[in-house]
Amino acid sequence: MTRGYLPAAVAFVPVSAIDRIGIAEASRQAMLGAVGQLAVRPQHLLIDAFRLPACSLGQTPIIGGDATSLSIACASIVAKVTRDRLMTERDSCHPGYGFRTNKGYATPEHFQALSRLGPSADHRRSFSPVREMVAAAAAV
Repeated sequence: MTRGYLPAAVAFVPVSAIDRIGIAEASRQAMLGAVGQLAVRPQHLLIDAFRLPACSLGQTPIIGGDATSLSIACASIVAKVTRDRLMTERDSCHPGYGFRTNKGYATPEHFQALSRLGPSADHRRSFSPVREMVAAAAAV
């Protein structure tokens, strides 16, 4: 018996673009980028909550899709594992933030590092805690 091939692709949007266009549009652009990289063109997209207006493929946005669709849940896992691996790599570029362990998530240790070191080039300035920190530093 031959096992089928399940194509997967992941795309990232730079932090500067996320700050400029917002997280929702950046997510759409990353999804479009991933779809464009697939080895096999899909017939239809199941998407967690979003619709991709720039995509001509048929699509079904599903609120809470990662809880109700195995395809969306698998895509979420692939995206998270890939992002976590990227953050582990970024740890050596930005020592002191603990990216190897916190993966950039809002842990108490990460906020302590932000307070101590300020934001790195990988921190989204549009993320409210970082935005507030930058604004407070500029006001001094």
